[in-house]
Amino acid sequence: ALLYLVSHFTAKGANADTFYMAGRRAPWTLVSYGMIGVAISGITFISVPGEVQTSAFSYFQLVIGYALGLILVALVLLPIYYKSRVISIYSYLENRFGYYTHKSGALFFMLTHLLGASFRLYLMAFVLQLIAFDALNIPFFVTVFITIILIWLYTYKGGIKTIIFTDVLQTTFLLLAIILCIYSVAQHMQLSLAGLNNKIWSSEYSKIFYWSWDSPYNFFKLVLTGMLLTIVANGLDQAIMQKHLTCPRLIDAKKNIITLAFVLLIVNLIILFLGAALVLYASEFQVILPGQTDQIYPRLAVNHLGSVAGVAFIVGIAAAAYSSADSSLTGLTTSFCVDFLGYQTHRADNSRVRKWVHLGFSILIFVFIILFHLINNESVVSAFIRISGYTAGPLLGLFTFGIISKRKVHDRIMPLVCLTAPLLSYFVNRYSPYLFQGYQLGYEIIVVNAILTLIGIYLFSKNSRVTK
Repeated sequence: ALLYLVSHFTAKGANADTFYMAGRRAPWTLVSYGMIGVAISGITFISVPGEVQTSAFSYFQLVIGYALGLILVALVLLPIYYKSRVISIYSYLENRFGYYTHKSGALFFMLTHLLGASFRLYLMAFVLQLIAFDALNIPFFVTVFITIILIWLYTYKGGIKTIIFTDVLQTTFLLLAIILCIYSVAQHMQLSLAGLNNKIWSSEYSKIFYWSWDSPYNFFKLVLTGMLLTIVANGLDQAIMQKHLTCPRLIDAKKNIITLAFVLLIVNLIILFLGAALVLYASEFQVILPGQTDQIYPRLAVNHLGSVAGVAFIVGIAAAAYSSADSSLTGLTTSFCVDFLGYQTHRADNSRVRKWVHLGFSILIFVFIILFHLINNESVVSAFIRISGYTAGPLLGLFTFGIISKRKVHDRIMPLVCLTAPLLSYFVNRYSPYLFQGYQLGYEIIVVNAILTLIGIYLFSKNSRVTK
């Protein structure tokens, strides 16, 4: 109800400029605060607390990489986008390389984001199904369908302007859910918050840094992976950058992103703190934890920590999922309308077509969620990061080459390069123990993918100044 109320007021008099860029008048403080909920997402909200059981606080190393990646986005990519006054950030690829490279980059964004949005919404729908709708004999596909329709209804008209304001609401409920759950754990364990804090930091679950090169949680691997993923998932992601570009000036957008980088360090540490609190609670009261770590937080919050924690969890997961999914729908719609239909760049916007495109991507996300539900058998956070490494690598390679090199590329060959790099990366990953004397690639596959893309681009380029 609150989301629709916000949508009602923010969508008044909405036009194409409102939908795509919020008139480029959004306050940077509002954007930065709202982006906390988007950055956390349902994946982090549910999976990360459960992962503490197996990997302690090692995830924080990835978060350090996230923060460094955001700072690089603010200092390197933002000036490029503001200078070009782009609506879709993939317009840069057409200016730098050409028509086919532009379409390839936009297509890989759509695939990456369809996967990302589907993972996030799948997680929320799965949890709601687990704790509520199974008991009511409501099928999973009905839960997913209703969820997506609700998101479509409050975003299809106001677009990015509406989402900037709904993000503030969603972030508030998300943070409140985490704090209330921590408080509930402390109450049940008959500890003060200070006492719970001491218990967690003296436990085995508070270990953050892993220096062994053989460890899958090695500091340097995770920081580098986090940094590269953030550059891709923020700086090269239309759905995210579209919000930052609504700030009126470059300096405002920079303050927005750099502030967000430091705040996310604190928020993610609190989420890990919650995970450790849940595991210690289960140990003290001899609660048998589910084998799938994604289910630890939902089951404890709903079944063991009382009604306040249970309701807060349900509201929190809804807020986390909606804040990511509504951004995804708007970003996908914007990219398709601007990059493929040429609206706002080559011809006037058609609001009727835009709304049908918005609905079309809603249906695609529904299909992806159902498929993922049928095939998924591992931790969602691990699956998301791993698959993103394959689909986002070409984007990282394209933008990196465009920024650091002045060579002119063979534009028509770029789609083939972008398709070949992920395929080669898959085989490198599959046979890495044989190729690298037992070393198994993990999340760092995105680095391999980007390097292969860079090599491919270089092979089909020539030393010539780019014509602008």
